[in-house]
Formats: sequence, C-alpha cells, structure tokens
Amino acid sequence: MKNQQVLLTGVTGFLGAHTAIQLLNKGYEVIGTLRNRDRISSIKEVIGQHTDHLDKLHFAVADLNDASIWNDLAKGVDFIQHVASPFPTTLPKNEDELIVPAKNGTLNILSAAVDNNVKRVVMTSSLAAIAYGRQNKEPNKILTESDWTDISRESDLTPYYKSKTIAEKAAWDFIRQDASSLELVTVCPGAILGPVIEKDYGTSAEIVVALMNGSYPALPKIGFDLVDVRSVADLLILAMESPEAAGNRYIAATGYLTLKAVALILKDHFPGHKIPTAEFPNFITRMLAQFRPELKPVLLEMVRRKTDISKAQRELGWKPIPVKEAVIACANSLLELQIVKNNGKT
Repeated sequence: MKNQQVLLTGVTGFLGAHTAIQLLNKGYEVIGTLRNRDRISSIKEVIGQHTDHLDKLHFAVADLNDASIWNDLAKGVDFIQHVASPFPTTLPKNEDELIVPAKNGTLNILSAAVDNNVKRVVMTSSLAAIAYGRQNKEPNKILTESDWTDISRESDLTPYYKSKTIAEKAAWDFIRQDASSLELVTVCPGAILGPVIEKDYGTSAEIVVALMNGSYPALPKIGFDLVDVRSVADLLILAMESPEAAGNRYIAATGYLTLKAVALILKDHFPGHKIPTAEFPNFITRMLAQFRPELKPVLLEMVRRKTDISKAQRELGWKPIPVKEAVIACANSLLELQIVKNNGKT
C-alpha cells in the first residue's frame, strides 16, 4: 500500500471516518473531502484517536456539484472511495435537492477519475437502490445485487431512496459508455450501526438513541437489514483491492432485525435503561404518519424485504461483525460519548 493514494469523499461522515481509519491503518495515503473547512480540526482529532498514521491523512474542501475541483483532487490518485451523498435530516420540499447533487457528484467524480487514469472507483450506494419501489410486487422474492429499485413506484419510495437509485444507475451508465480502463464497484449497505466515534453521528444510530433515551412509548412493527459500520468500511476496502470485484455490486448487510429485536438486545445488555418492547398495531403507525410526514419512511419498513446477503462473503471473503455486536457497540459508544446518559436521557 506504500504511497498509494485514495481520494475519500465525505470523510466527516459516520462511514467516511471509519473508512479513513481503516485505510490509514493499512498504509494508504488518504485525501479526505469535506464541505466545511471548520470541521477539519475536529475530525482530524477524532480519527487520530484510532490510528497512528495521521501523517498520511490530508483534507480538501469540495462540493459534489463543483466539477473542476474533482479533476484537481484526482491527480495522482490510485483509487477513489466515493462515500459522500446528500442525506436529509428532514424531508426536502423538492426531491431534486437530493437527486441533483447525488447524481452530478457521482458523474463529476467518475469523469475526474477517467481524466486522471484512476484505477478504480468504489461507490457507496445503498440497499435503497435495490429493495424499494415494489408495492408488494413479488413479496416472497429474495432480492439480490441484480435487482433495482423501481423509481416509478412513488408510493414505495422516499426522495433519498430515489436519489441513491438514480445516482448509482448513472454511475453504471457512465461506465458502460466509457472507453477507458476505469473500474467501478458499488457497495449497497443496509442500516448502519456499530460504534459512533464523535457526537456528529450517523443517521442510522438514531434507531439506538431513540430506544435508549425513551423517545418511543411503543414500537412500530418494522425491521431492517443491519450492518456494523466497521464491516462496511472493511467491505469498501475489499471492493477496492480485490481484482474480482471489478464491475460488481455488493449488498453490505449482516442480518435482519425488527425494531423489537433491537430493543430486546438493548434491554438485556443495559438493564438500567427503560427500553420499550411493546409494539403499536400497524393501523396506529399508519395513522400517525398521516399527521407526521417525516414518518413516511417508517411505513416502508413495515414490509420485510428479503435479501440474499451472501455474495460479498462468498466472492470476497468478507467476514462481517454479527448484528447483535453492532447494536451493543453502538449503544456503548453512545454512552461513552454521553450522547445518551446512563439514566437513559440525551
């Protein structure tokens, strides 16, 4: 890995920071991009707590929509890990607020990679690009990397899921039309848990925060394909290094847990916290969503989407951390950082 350079987009994100740590610990030079220069010192300090190779980490301020800057940043780079993607804290008024930067950013990075003879781009997509837009179509179908979310079925989508699908499809369309030797691999994670390393934490960790701080009086009957953030970072690097990964998609998920199952794991390991395990009837969840549009994504998880998660393990030898450990590690880190207090409040 000596002197091999990786351009990593979204270094301040939950997954981006963990990926930077693993790349540095493997000996890569990492150029981490972020949108706000003010975050450099804090993220550098956080990453420095988990690696002895901080001298190999560099930063660049970049916007996904700025085509010119990516061409400069890709000079001399061996690989690009494209992790950054717009993620809303609230539902956007216009879906293009997510779709346009997600798609344009991906195309800008791929164009820069071609112009600078980058060997391979690994793009972090999402299970959102595989499992949605189905509206109970083939409910027993086992979804694999060959499946795509149908963006025409709006009732089984959110703007974020649509943006991830459009951006990944645009990437594969680009590669099909490109005459260069650039290789593309995409990784599609489920809900990402595992250890939070700073107070600006990943959105998926909100699942555990809400359970531990008493936000839920009872639980909606929903579930997720879950994965530990450390395992996703590991798979991103396997996807970058493995010759056989070129041209492939990989689902990054370790197992399916209902929200109640997550709550029971937490209740067992953290008996001092009042963690709810009773469930709402589905009609109540649907009724609440009528008055609170931000709950619409919850409704989509009331249907289990069955996935075959074996490809990455079978082809790349990926050994993901068990989901139970991912849940417990997430909770422990939230307590250590005092995002959740020992009395169960935030």
